[in-house]
Amino acid sequence: MTEAEPSEDEINRRHAEKAAKRKAARAKILATKTEERGLLIVHTGKGKGKSTAAFGLAMRALGHGMRVGIVQFVKGAWPTGEEKVLARFPELLTLRRMGDGFTWDTQDRARDIAAANRAWETARAMIKDPSYRMVILDELNIVLRYNYLQFEEVLEVLRGKPRDLHVVVTGRNARPELIAQADLVTEMTMIKHPFRSGVRAQAGIEF
Repeated sequence: MTEAEPSEDEINRRHAEKAAKRKAARAKILATKTEERGLLIVHTGKGKGKSTAAFGLAMRALGHGMRVGIVQFVKGAWPTGEEKVLARFPELLTLRRMGDGFTWDTQDRARDIAAANRAWETARAMIKDPSYRMVILDELNIVLRYNYLQFEEVLEVLRGKPRDLHVVVTGRNARPELIAQADLVTEMTMIKHPFRSGVRAQAGIEF
């Protein structure tokens, strides 16, 4: 003799009981999370989406009326869709595109180092400026990987950032010390990419 299948009402009742238990458990956990402060966030990995995710955070912060500063350490004068959108918020957003392009484009190490240091000085000024609530250091990991900046100095500035300031660092190959210092780290993993199938970079997707 087989056990009768539960009725729809019984399934709904069990579901409601499980949901109530999950809600109670989550409320208990959330009750212990009382601290609110600025975070050091790192987006790294070989997958696409590191800068895209950072710009998404910028849009979210702008929606809350927060002032946002963005320094791009590598990307040069190539026009992007996000730049056009963010330009509509001049009172809240500062975007400084200070790179000369990727190293395989410039082929000039001294020039790349000089550009990285100019960008870092701008970034330091933003981090110290109390009017900013979020500062995004786009592709900082790239110039750190090539030792274009003094890593210990960069890490010291990030450690000493204002308590209520969010700082977002993007780029492949984040240094282990930076990962250890960060509050939130996301590694983008590439599973497939259309470039490998012969698809070029496209407006609205890559830029």
